[in-house]
Amino acid sequence: MISVIWVLSQDTCYFFSTFEQKAMEQRYLEDIKAELINGYAKKRHPFRYFTLATVHKKAPRQRTVVLRKLLPDFNLLFFTDLRSQKVEDIKNNNTVSALFYHPKKLIQVKVDGKAQFVEDKHTLKTYWNNIPEHSRKDYITASAPGTPIANPDHTSYNLEQHHFCAIHIVPTTIEYLQLKRPNHLRLKFSKQEGGWQDQFLVP
Repeated sequence: MISVIWVLSQDTCYFFSTFEQKAMEQRYLEDIKAELINGYAKKRHPFRYFTLATVHKKAPRQRTVVLRKLLPDFNLLFFTDLRSQKVEDIKNNNTVSALFYHPKKLIQVKVDGKAQFVEDKHTLKTYWNNIPEHSRKDYITASAPGTPIANPDHTSYNLEQHHFCAIHIVPTTIEYLQLKRPNHLRLKFSKQEGGWQDQFLVP
């Protein structure tokens, strides 16, 4: 049996079958995937940088990080210094939230999930070897990130040791919001066994 969803406007009355609705919702999930891939594939894409929120002493803590890759099933990959506060936050509570925004398309994507450290040494070595030489200095400062200094020029580096760390965000929910007229569109995808369960939300 195919159920029907009626949509009313001032001048017309039409319907979507559940099959058509699911196809439409799946298209939005594919749009999210495409934007996230472009985030790391295209340097000027707005999704290249996203806001990562962690829990620090029962309070939210935010910072901007770089999207490095989209892994299977919407897992997000980013790099950081092992001594950073975000690492300590995740060790204490690995619940995190990632927020992306595209100012031209007026699209927001929010990914909530669990952060997991990449432990495999071969994978970590591969990630490290693919980082350009000039960018490796972000992981070899002599002092930990956030350490007070008198002047930015006083930052020193230890070329013999790095503190590189890779982290996956394994999503539990993904929310898509598009600002448009006459109605904004908001859609939530929840991770279920065998796939993603979708639900339209009031914007």
